[in-house]
Amino acid sequence: MIIFPAIDLRGGKCVRLYKGDFHQETIFSEDPAGTALKWEKMGAKYLHVVDLDGALNGHSMNITTLKLILGAVHIPVELGGGIRSLANIDAVLSLGVRRVILGSVAVKDPELVKTACAEFGDRIVVGIDAKDGVVAVNGWGDTSNMNAPELAVKMSAAGVRTLIYTDISRDGTLSGVNIDGAVHLAKVSGAKIIVSGGVSSIDDIKAVKAHEQDGLEGVIVGKSIYTDKLDLREALQVAAEGE
Repeated sequence: MIIFPAIDLRGGKCVRLYKGDFHQETIFSEDPAGTALKWEKMGAKYLHVVDLDGALNGHSMNITTLKLILGAVHIPVELGGGIRSLANIDAVLSLGVRRVILGSVAVKDPELVKTACAEFGDRIVVGIDAKDGVVAVNGWGDTSNMNAPELAVKMSAAGVRTLIYTDISRDGTLSGVNIDGAVHLAKVSGAKIIVSGGVSSIDDIKAVKAHEQDGLEGVIVGKSIYTDKLDLREALQVAAEGE
């Protein structure tokens, strides 16, 4: 199982939002590259980077900061946030990003996702961000008319093999992960699921690990490691058990 420390970028800084609300932002570091290196030194095997400005503007914005992160670490980096064109996908992959996370475009233009999967294979991941089961788009500012399981099935049919499932109502709240929702998505889609939103303690890591055989491949940790509610080293140790 993979533990993904999250680095959310806004204005070149490392921040966390509460329930996806851009008006409820906490700045944790003005040196995202240094933060990335810190997580790598603690044993992280993969980083999850989100360009929040990109999510709001519809194309990647924090490229300079992204380059600094890529230059600082040796572990793979996945990037999401406003990536909605093949040109943008190609551009960030060319910089050295290991895989790209598509969000809003998966709802609005599923054919683009299908084309991207055909061209880039497993370097394409889709993020399903849902509140009360309904998928949110445009930096979580708008709701769609699609529920999470429906989108998961569509994306699997388009060739997506890995989905990131975020329960927005739990994101940044330290209220615990939505295991049932994640397992259900894995079951209906056949895709591997990375769980995001609400991680508060080592118990959440153990809960995801317990459902590894149900298709839960990893978990994203954010606020919990920035506020020391969760020890990243301990989480990585739990994730590696039995491997």
